[in-house]
Amino acid sequence: MRKYLSYFFSVTGPYRWALTLSVLCSIVLAVCSFFYVYFSKALVDVATHQASGHLAYLGAAFAGIILLRIGSRALRTWMQSKSVFQMKNALRQRQFDALLQMTAPSREKLHSGDIINRLEGDVDAVSNAACLTIPNLIGTGLQFCVAFGYLVWLDARLAWILLLVIPLGIIAARFVLRKMRMMSKDVREGDSRVQSHMQESLQHQTLIKALEYDGQSSMNLTTLQSDVYKNSLRRTRFGIAAHVISALCFSVSYALAFLWGVYGIAAGTVTYGMMTAFLQLVNQVQRPLAEMGDQLPGLFHSTASVDRLLELDAMEKEPLCEPRMLEGVAGIRVENLCFTYPGAQEAVFTDFSYGFAPGSKTAIVGTTGVGKTTLIKLMLSLQQPSSGSLSFYSEGGERVPASAATRCNLIYVPQGNSLISGTVRDNLRMGDPFADEEKLRSVLHTAAADFVLSLPGGMDTPCFEAGGGLSEGQAQRIAIARGLLRPGSILLLDEFSSALDEATEKTLLERLVAEYPDKTMIFITHRGIVTQYCEHTLKLS
Repeated sequence: MRKYLSYFFSVTGPYRWALTLSVLCSIVLAVCSFFYVYFSKALVDVATHQASGHLAYLGAAFAGIILLRIGSRALRTWMQSKSVFQMKNALRQRQFDALLQMTAPSREKLHSGDIINRLEGDVDAVSNAACLTIPNLIGTGLQFCVAFGYLVWLDARLAWILLLVIPLGIIAARFVLRKMRMMSKDVREGDSRVQSHMQESLQHQTLIKALEYDGQSSMNLTTLQSDVYKNSLRRTRFGIAAHVISALCFSVSYALAFLWGVYGIAAGTVTYGMMTAFLQLVNQVQRPLAEMGDQLPGLFHSTASVDRLLELDAMEKEPLCEPRMLEGVAGIRVENLCFTYPGAQEAVFTDFSYGFAPGSKTAIVGTTGVGKTTLIKLMLSLQQPSSGSLSFYSEGGERVPASAATRCNLIYVPQGNSLISGTVRDNLRMGDPFADEEKLRSVLHTAAADFVLSLPGGMDTPCFEAGGGLSEGQAQRIAIARGLLRPGSILLLDEFSSALDEATEKTLLERLVAEYPDKTMIFITHRGIVTQYCEHTLKLS
């Protein structure tokens, strides 16, 4: 558990004051439990004339203890709830930011549904364990110590007999809890597979319907959910077994205390007040142990979630760096480039060299699979060369190796529909969050996307998931306008006009070349018309 406790300690840093206050409330509750039993015994002994005292004062003190318990419990609940929500948001933000910095090869190893499952389910489990389970375990441990200490003071023999009986349940349940940790990991991974399947099926609903695969997709979900159901029931059976063992030992200990008090009253060695105290103390010894028995499985479950979040932390990430914008118009030089995808047998590039001069217009053509899009990824530093180099250079002689820092020089328009949920304006401002109305209208015109202004909501027209509500061609032109808001001097356009008719494509190309005559433009295309607007054509094979 050392690794997991260390992780919990590291992620609770900003909330330790709230958690400390929560633990202090638990200490107050433990002290209140002691005085609750003490005044209960005193009231009964005074009422039965077995001790002297003032019932009114004892009753007032008893009521004060009750009010203090209620207030402390309410404050503890508030502080714990507040810290849980804060930690969930912060931990999710931390993991999300780390995922955005993850390298493309690392990101491709994980399904997006599994990632979402980790950001939701695993973050919740870890936050609840760190802010609720662990502080509550500390509080219940203190309450147990106080109650057991008072019971020793009242009757040491009964206390030690109970201490021998109760731990038997804890020891017997230990093996069960260890098994439950592995089962929890199986359940969490099964949940991820279910979420991944549902997400992909809904995302490709049109394809599934066209292939008449909806019945099989539904059956696959049934199978996945059945596996989760079986693993969950198996884990529940182990949990019930642990609970039954613990409850049996607790029932035996309560019966033992009750009979001990009965025989003590009969023998004249136990007062009615002591009998009351015995029963309350046994309950206060049992309840913390029972709560710990309920909380420990949750803590064990959370360790599986910690492992899954640590897997994300261990993924390779891009180094943080300051953007490196070259002055003037930039070009790209590729020298002796070799690249092979991990696990692939055949190289995509072998000793490839080429120069994209500043201000040049180049069309990259070739059959599917020859490396056109891969070259774009290498320019964006989303993939790294196996050997050789890519570098950015300016007309003034400045030269910088391609990296995440040089990405700011690029205006990238990916192929296909790349719009996000929101409005057209939201999508455009991904290119420049501070663009004013005039600038937005200007790039829409250049991208032959003036149609946006005639939509019912204009630029505030909603875009649904994956550009729903717009045609493929409309979505492509909005994506081009979004890219043009970027400050870079090199345009990377990957099949940017594949969904456009010839007339619209011609208008778009004319406006691009006229509006940005000095920018470096690199087109990946299968369309012959694009090559007519380029000075150079690079054919990959």
